[in-house]
Amino acid sequence: MNTKPLPFKKIIFVCTNCRDSGERVCCSERGSIELHADLKQWVKDQNLRHHIRVCKSGCMDRCEEGPNMLVMPDNVWISDLDADAVAAFKAELLAEFGDDA
Repeated sequence: MNTKPLPFKKIIFVCTNCRDSGERVCCSERGSIELHADLKQWVKDQNLRHHIRVCKSGCMDRCEEGPNMLVMPDNVWISDLDADAVAAFKAELLAEFGDDA
């Protein structure tokens, strides 16, 4: 086993789980696939790829609160994401990393 420090300052896991129709609700039905793609492109556009990694996640078992996102190593859970919440999250990231871009 080879243990190393995290290669990024933040790793953002976006649940993109998809269930068959008629099953329990899932994050992908609530726009998480688009959210993942948007965040990934935004990080690239802001030149923050060396600080932030945006990853897909499977089910986080909080589907009814979705879409869901987990930010590490902050141990922050963000749920019920809408356009305003995503904009606020991006502003926080820019405030934290904007000068380092």
